[in-house]
Amino acid sequence: MNYYFGIVLAIISNVFYHICQKSIPGHINPFTTLVVTYFTAGIACLVALLFVNGHGSALAIFKQIHWASIALGFSIIGLEAGFLLAYRAGWKISLAAGIANAIVAALLVVIGLVFYREQLTLQNIIGIALCLAGLLLIQL
Repeated sequence: MNYYFGIVLAIISNVFYHICQKSIPGHINPFTTLVVTYFTAGIACLVALLFVNGHGSALAIFKQIHWASIALGFSIIGLEAGFLLAYRAGWKISLAAGIANAIVAALLVVIGLVFYREQLTLQNIIGIALCLAGLLLIQL
């Protein structure tokens, strides 16, 4: 695949994600909507698996699943429920994701340093400073 395909897909999907999250009516139970969301995603993934199943049987492929895939499922539930509840509490679509993503970006730099032995560069420091400055400016 093209070098930029994944990031473009993530950006476009993230935009639609927040539009859809903000559009879910407030009277619907948040976890009911997540069940429907994940059922839809599960069906889509099973269909995609039919087309991109490389080598081996489905059983062999599922035996390769790593613990991180299960942990990812729990983190996605927190992400989904968190934004849904934030929007229901009155957060603006123009602020919620920006604030969350700026804080996440700064935290990931620290996590990269501590757990993955990544190097702290001047560019990282400037990026963290810009994230923090952006958070301050958004709140004004």
